[in-house]
Amino acid sequence: MMQSLYTASTGMLGMQTQIDTTANNIANVNTIGFKKGRAEFADLMYHVMEYAGTSTSDTTKSPTGIEVGLGVRPTAINKIFSEGSLKQTDNQLDIAITGRGFFKLELPDGTEVYSKNGAFKLDQDGSIVNSDGYYLIPQIVVPPDATSISIGTDGTVTVVQPGQTQATQIGQIQTTSFINPAGLHSMGDNLYIETDASGQPVEGIPGVDGLGTIRQGFVELSNVELVVELTDLITGQRAYDANSKIITTSDEMLQTVNNLKR
Repeated sequence: MMQSLYTASTGMLGMQTQIDTTANNIANVNTIGFKKGRAEFADLMYHVMEYAGTSTSDTTKSPTGIEVGLGVRPTAINKIFSEGSLKQTDNQLDIAITGRGFFKLELPDGTEVYSKNGAFKLDQDGSIVNSDGYYLIPQIVVPPDATSISIGTDGTVTVVQPGQTQATQIGQIQTTSFINPAGLHSMGDNLYIETDASGQPVEGIPGVDGLGTIRQGFVELSNVELVVELTDLITGQRAYDANSKIITTSDEMLQTVNNLKR
């Protein structure tokens, strides 16, 4: 059987992975805090018919050898944590991180997760939560009579209450960084969870030790660039078509062989 059939099939599967990744990027072009993925590939093993350096005579050696590749395989889908554009919302509970860092949240079962989505709300108790009701950690409770909420670039949260002329500090937002954020596990819902590959979380005050600062009244948009994604979609489609053509050509060659008469 011709090896080209199997080699081309690995190419089609690889391009399907790239197109699936691109489709997910495009689908999340308007998702707050979304980070795009990039499919990465490596060539498979080689069928060696003659090693480079093999003697071809008493005084000469093969300069290149003969090695036929057996296809391609996906090696990673790498999350790109470049910073997205900031969009001004004027919502006092919308906050964005300019630079490194994640917001830490707590799931109902106590699991700590991380997010770049800073579109926060207040729950029935005045606690700052995300759209699914998960608490921002450290937990901050806003008094029910607060007339305004201010969040400094260092994450300091203050409120003004009736009858007071001075703002009162009610909490401190901290951010978390990882040595390898691409190693975080994507859970969906704009949430990530720590893994052995990401390294241990490092928490701190925004603006200190390399952590990004906080911007109140802004959200960080997706870092997906449609022009790049559409270009990748076209190249992926063309590569998929080319690999399918190889299978068709190999099939026609086999048919020709089968039709040979003695």
